[in-house]
Amino acid sequence: MLTRQETGRLLVRTVAITDPGDLLARLPQPDVVAWVHHGAGLAGWGEAIRVILPAGDDRFTAAEKWLRSVFDSLDVEDRVRVRGSGPVAFGTFTFDASSDGSVLIVPRAVLGRDGRGRAWLTTVTERGEVPVTWPPPVDPGLAAPAGIRWRDGSLPGPGWEQAVAKAVATIKAGGLRKVVLARDVFATADEPIDARVLLQRLAARYPDCFTFACDGMLGATPELLVRRAGHRVSALVLGGTLPRGADPAEDKALGEELLASAKNNEEHAYAVESIRDALGLLCDTLDVEARPSLLKFPNLQHLGTRIHGTLADGQTLRSALALAAAVHPPAAVCGTPTGTALDLIHELEHMDRERYAGPVGWVDASGNGEWGIALRCGQISGRTARLFAGCGIVAGSEPASELAETLVKLQPMRGALEG
Repeated sequence: MLTRQETGRLLVRTVAITDPGDLLARLPQPDVVAWVHHGAGLAGWGEAIRVILPAGDDRFTAAEKWLRSVFDSLDVEDRVRVRGSGPVAFGTFTFDASSDGSVLIVPRAVLGRDGRGRAWLTTVTERGEVPVTWPPPVDPGLAAPAGIRWRDGSLPGPGWEQAVAKAVATIKAGGLRKVVLARDVFATADEPIDARVLLQRLAARYPDCFTFACDGMLGATPELLVRRAGHRVSALVLGGTLPRGADPAEDKALGEELLASAKNNEEHAYAVESIRDALGLLCDTLDVEARPSLLKFPNLQHLGTRIHGTLADGQTLRSALALAAAVHPPAAVCGTPTGTALDLIHELEHMDRERYAGPVGWVDASGNGEWGIALRCGQISGRTARLFAGCGIVAGSEPASELAETLVKLQPMRGALEG
């Protein structure tokens, strides 16, 4: 499963550094990993070790077992000792158990920044190998994508509207309350796309989102699937969406409409229920906000609910990755009941989501970490980018409105590519 042949024990060294400022501007090469929120987080480059996990319901369990064996084999010198210091693995997992391509990567170097003045550099080297120095060399002239050309993915707009109409009919017939349907589009550039350009644009435009990258899967997700900090866990659940207004008055009116919308509140309630039920089995205490609040991003506004809990005594060894596995797939990107929604997704989408809507994030050797849902994202490969967007479909959904929502959700990545 490893793509790197080990020639000896690896040394992981974390040292404190002066605050580097913009993490994403410090990346010296395009094979990057990242998890950045309001300028704080982790950003790395190179690969010390990686594993590609085969399809299967056990892909998370296999990943956890592999990761523990890797972390246990390392010689670690951590002079900082905070969440995200020492050895860290970044991962991106497939949405569907039937899909290949889940990946975990331990980078050669990681920059960390907590946003409160503390920063660190972690390097992974073989004994005798010269570690990465600080500050790293930075490419002074990143090439922005040029000559972008677009084409439809698995379903053009009208075909996707028909799929939504079929989903609504299925829901009204009974047995299914919500399903999330996604679509994809493709972009091709004149030259290979540099992930660093897209990440910098996304982080600057969407600082309230979690800007992420791993193995070419990158984006700016608004949704935190799960965070673990010691015995504390938290999540930010989104569901229910309207665009931003053209002026403050229209924006306020749309926000009030969203808060009062029976359709959007129903969609949101299913998303909250699925996370609450999954985490509730693992926690001694779980606090769920009584009603959703309005979360505003540059192009969209969502209904959001924050969840906080404390792991039960018998669950404290569960890592952030194991917690992400426990809550996947949430109703926010699948539906409810889960099995019925998955069957309808397979029937109507006509595509493999691959790592779209799957868990993406990081975990350290202490089990701490943060995992989001891969949304507002694309898979970059050479000159090509595959972009995704999806919508929660309930009985009150209208196909034309849902298609319009996907266009707005595609805009962050379209804008990052087109500048």
